[in-house]
Amino acid sequence: MKARDLAYETFSAIHANRGRSLLTILGIVIGIAAVISMTALIDGVKASLVGELGLNQARTVMINCWPGREVTSEDVRALSDRMTDQYDFVTGYSGNSVPISNGVKSQDYAQITGCEPEYFQAAGIKAGFGRLISQGEADVGARVVVLDQALAKELWPDGADQALGQTVHLGNDDYTVVGVTETAGLSGGASYIPLRTMETRLTGGSSITSIVGYAREDADMDAIPSYTEEQLRKYFNLPADEGEEDGTYYIDVTTMASILQQLDSTMAAFQLLMTAVAGVSLVVGGIGIMNMMLTNVTERIREIGLRKALGATRGNITAQFLLESVALCLVGGVFGILLGYGGASLLAGIASSSGALGTGEMVITPVISPTAVGLATGICVGIGVLFGFYPAWRASKLDPVEALRYQ
Repeated sequence: MKARDLAYETFSAIHANRGRSLLTILGIVIGIAAVISMTALIDGVKASLVGELGLNQARTVMINCWPGREVTSEDVRALSDRMTDQYDFVTGYSGNSVPISNGVKSQDYAQITGCEPEYFQAAGIKAGFGRLISQGEADVGARVVVLDQALAKELWPDGADQALGQTVHLGNDDYTVVGVTETAGLSGGASYIPLRTMETRLTGGSSITSIVGYAREDADMDAIPSYTEEQLRKYFNLPADEGEEDGTYYIDVTTMASILQQLDSTMAAFQLLMTAVAGVSLVVGGIGIMNMMLTNVTERIREIGLRKALGATRGNITAQFLLESVALCLVGGVFGILLGYGGASLLAGIASSSGALGTGEMVITPVISPTAVGLATGICVGIGVLFGFYPAWRASKLDPVEALRYQ
């Protein structure tokens, strides 16, 4: 039997039982839709987190250190000088919550981060409107501020770009808005002023709450945490493995690369769980396919006998029924992929607008990868072959004489 004839016979058989075919593939549609929607949504959440939180900064190193006393800007500069062989720069930043107002709207507890210009590169923060803090402004402790986009929208509902060049009252002083962030970065939606301004006008001291480093391009990111910890212990004269349990001091060094790996592992585990749940529906759909094909074989026994009498081989009969089974699954897969992408877009929209995933105003865009589509197609073909083989084999084993006599 030619491939063209085989395809025609397959289409004719499915078309003759349109209603039953559609009901039969419903389990396949639901299963594939669940796999595609979960895969697309999880990949979309991951991509949004990577962009929003600056996790794509693989060379960024977060350094948390309490040596038993306050860490100052001078300490951070000294540490940066000691580690130039592994870091492009090491910089400190300080956080505080203060009221902020533009004269019309206000917020009682705005998170403000005092930082140096290098911090923005390490944290993966970009300006959505305007610009970031310059080195000259940082050196003189200028009263300038870069607003988080969410805060800018709250103070200027007509648009975050309306904040540029405006004056906001922060603490006891007025500040000029020079930029609005595009992403939240490491500080989770804070607004930014020069570190010197923070020390002189808000905190009244030079205490650094956190340190961030930006490793050299050729640095070994797996070895850099232990190297950094060793340098911190030497600088602050801290004994090894003593004092951390009772809180006398602590050191914690984390790379963004390791955080991204943990995120990958978590998302992969969650995706595997969702796929396993969706697999139950696929198995049910496969059983439905087998049931329909067995019914088809029973209804077409005389047709099978006639084909064999006219010279059809067992291979021809097997191929015909097996192709019908695969075709049913592929049709279900196409509908499932379309439904899955639509479902992922709907869920992503709900999650983005409601903050159901703890993402605030982060926009989640479903990501359908060619791998996911290829996997779904492979699953459909596999189910068609697995659950269609027995009915096809049974049809091919029929005796042509007995089949022609079947009533």
